Amino acid sequence: MRIIISDSSCLIDMHKGGLLRAMFRLPFQFVIPQPLFKEELERISEEEKQEMIALGMEVIVLPGEQVSQAQIYFNENRLLVLNYCFALVLAEETEESILFTADKALRQLADSKNIETHGILWGIDMLEEHTDIAPQTLLDALLAFEADPQVWLPEDELKTRIRRLRRKCR
Repeated sequence: MRIIISDSSCLIDMHKGGLLRAMFRLPFQFVIPQPLFKEELERISEEEKQEMIALGMEVIVLPGEQVSQAQIYFNENRLLVLNYCFALVLAEETEESILFTADKALRQLADSKNIETHGILWGIDMLEEHTDIAPQTLLDALLAFEADPQVWLPEDELKTRIRRLRRKCR
């Protein structure tokens, strides 16, 4: 089973789209570094966080050398968020992992290190492919993302998926 290492941005967006619980039905192991889980998921209630753990989210405490490496990445690139660097380091150290992030700077650095990265639209694709979630539920989430100025998705790809799901919902 592949391991998905998530920063908080994708989890927050999946929560906004009402897809967070469904995400844990995917054939992946979900992992998040402890600082992101504790400090970055402020929009997700403590009860929902505990439910995430019950559904299979693993919260990882990084050893000192990984914390130091994250600090190095942060110091070298101030476009990065320090807490997101923890997810990068964990992905770098975890064989066959996928970094699940919406952060452009983090994706660019991960790509330069040959770390597979994906974001929300890939997550939607995986839900469509691997679960029995209703197309209308996915469409509603995409429309919510489209209307939310704090969710940044590639417009062409977003519109393509919206059109496809609208056809499925007819």
